[in-house]
Amino acid sequence: MVIVCKSVQDSGWLAMRQALWPEAMRDEHIEEMMSLLEDSKRYGQFIAVDDAGEPAGFIEAALRYDYVNGTETSPVAFIEGIYVKPGHRSQGFARQLVDAVTDWARAQGCVELASDTGLDNFVSQDVHKALGFVETERVVYFRKCL
Repeated sequence: MVIVCKSVQDSGWLAMRQALWPEAMRDEHIEEMMSLLEDSKRYGQFIAVDDAGEPAGFIEAALRYDYVNGTETSPVAFIEGIYVKPGHRSQGFARQLVDAVTDWARAQGCVELASDTGLDNFVSQDVHKALGFVETERVVYFRKCL
């Protein structure tokens, strides 16, 4: 089962965010979570729970109005993060989460769902492909300090 995140206190959301993005401090996560919750038309957050009601994973998505690599429309629903706890992987939770975001995105008028991952994150690439995503391009970004 998948539930919509409605509060920063929703079961497991903060802990799973910290597992996915450990470089951010707890207060940073909470501040960002509160910001996401304030605009449900632009941001969608969902938690998958197992049969015992325990959190198994989460997903966060946003509507992006700027150009999203490999897409043709705007806005585009974009998966900002998806995480399934190690003990719950390969049990369909990622698919449930992506399905929830797909429904949310369609309700927002989107016809495309996009995502990204690191060039060296082969597990994530395999999961994306298994969930029906098609790779559109590979990019290496550069910068120069001025």
